[in-house]
Amino acid sequence: MSLIPSRIIIVMGVSSSGKSTVGQSIARRLHVPFLDGDGYHPEANVEKMRAGIPLTDDDRWPWLERLAGALHEAADKKGAAMGACSALKRAYRQYLTDKAGEPVLFVYLEGSREVIAERMARRQHEYMPTSLLDSQFATLEVPDPKTENVLVVPVTDSVEKITQTVVKALDHLKTFKRWQ
Repeated sequence: MSLIPSRIIIVMGVSSSGKSTVGQSIARRLHVPFLDGDGYHPEANVEKMRAGIPLTDDDRWPWLERLAGALHEAADKKGAAMGACSALKRAYRQYLTDKAGEPVLFVYLEGSREVIAERMARRQHEYMPTSLLDSQFATLEVPDPKTENVLVVPVTDSVEKITQTVVKALDHLKTFKRWQ
């Protein structure tokens, strides 16, 4: 499947894959708003994760709906919007797309469990303990570029290289009018 032109781009992957860092870098390059999915979690989800309890699908649906709505609204205002969200299951990616009401391009930061565990050990996340890494990988349904609107990039590339790869793939966004 070739990439479907999209105004909404979501950087996805397991915890510590670099979603926020990469998403912010791409958003800066495109001059579009960046929305971090972490900021759309209800407090109950945050408390569960802080306690090391993996979220259930029922925990995730309202969060994904809020994020999709916010991304759609931001894209309407600025021509395009960039987000960061784990979007680990195909059903979550489909739900985000359905709730946004338009095509969404997912940028999958692909990395091995070893590489991600090493990154996770080096950083301190507000509410994502290292103990949840196994549940992240157990939940992950690797996106299929043949059947999903996804661009797969190796997490081991530099942020700059990933940004360049993604921006190059988003040539259609240059036609959007941006109000600054």
